[in-house]
Amino acid sequence: MAIAAGASVANIYYNQPILKDISSTFNVTESKAGIISMLSQIGYGLGLFFIIPLGDKINKKNLILTLLSGLIVTLLLMTIASSIQQVWILSILIGLLSVSVQVILPMAASLNPASRGKTVGTIFTGILIGILAARVFSGFIAEWLNWRYVYGFSAILISVITLMLKTTLPAVENEFKGHYFQLLQSVIYQIKRFPLLRDASLVGALLFGVFCSFWTVLTFHLSGPPFFYHSDIIGLFGLVAIAGALMAPYVGKLADKGNSKRTLILAVLMIIFSLCLMKLLPDSTIVLVVAVIILDIGIQGMQVTNVAMIYTLDQTAHSRINTIYMTSYFVGGALGTFVGLQCWKYGGWSLVVWQMLVWSLLALGIILKRRK
Repeated sequence: MAIAAGASVANIYYNQPILKDISSTFNVTESKAGIISMLSQIGYGLGLFFIIPLGDKINKKNLILTLLSGLIVTLLLMTIASSIQQVWILSILIGLLSVSVQVILPMAASLNPASRGKTVGTIFTGILIGILAARVFSGFIAEWLNWRYVYGFSAILISVITLMLKTTLPAVENEFKGHYFQLLQSVIYQIKRFPLLRDASLVGALLFGVFCSFWTVLTFHLSGPPFFYHSDIIGLFGLVAIAGALMAPYVGKLADKGNSKRTLILAVLMIIFSLCLMKLLPDSTIVLVVAVIILDIGIQGMQVTNVAMIYTLDQTAHSRINTIYMTSYFVGGALGTFVGLQCWKYGGWSLVVWQMLVWSLLALGIILKRRK
């Protein structure tokens, strides 16, 4: 399930190291190419709100297989896209159909409540490795073949994983018996029902906004002065960040022990420290590598702790609770990408880092005011 989750979510992030290659193919500006990242996250957010609640109503296994089948077709269409407008539309669809990972996650969390934090950590290790390895993979493929091959190879990988899940996933019965619109109304009700869910959603949105802002703009920062790196080297920064992903199960164990607030504060402080390093020494590759590792450990710590907490609220409504949290999370990611691109356009790397610091401090304030 962790492998499937990582391979699915990777499709949203393949575009980040290859934005410059795509802009060259269609002869458009960096800003127009950067919209691709934002649109894929918007598509993911739409899928989270309108598709993921179905995980509480219909067979989760069938929902996962249907989404992955649609994703395979969309990835193949991306390999023959003939205009930037087609790439934009297909990016929305890729985001929309990649939400199978958010059906897998609550399904895994419900299998053994006693070790929910550790289980969530294991799945998130797969997710974050998928996100970060996506950059390594797409950077190298684009440099040595062509950016279109990235989506072709992904279509093959998702096909293999779909067959794997068809034979291994269990069939899980659901308790919700109402119709689809009642299901969506019930999703909104979860916001009113749980203050913890509201706080976790805001913190997740702010810090994933930082994460997406950083990784989108990093491509342009590293391809310009003083670095002038090509897409294959830029992609390697994702490989560096995988070190953070490997910490997920350990963070999950802390969440199981009830140290959630302390873990969240530590995670945000690590993010702030990494951003301070980037601000103080923006032209050092070594400092940037260290900052990337610390940033990703912080983001991973926040995410695993938040998700482990919200899955303690109501086991019969896991998919709906997950919908609220993850929709907020990816709306934050889309906004972070948009704001990061605007800051890059008008103030360069320095302004990008300043806005990420502001978002991080807001998240820290929300956590500090929360009761234990």
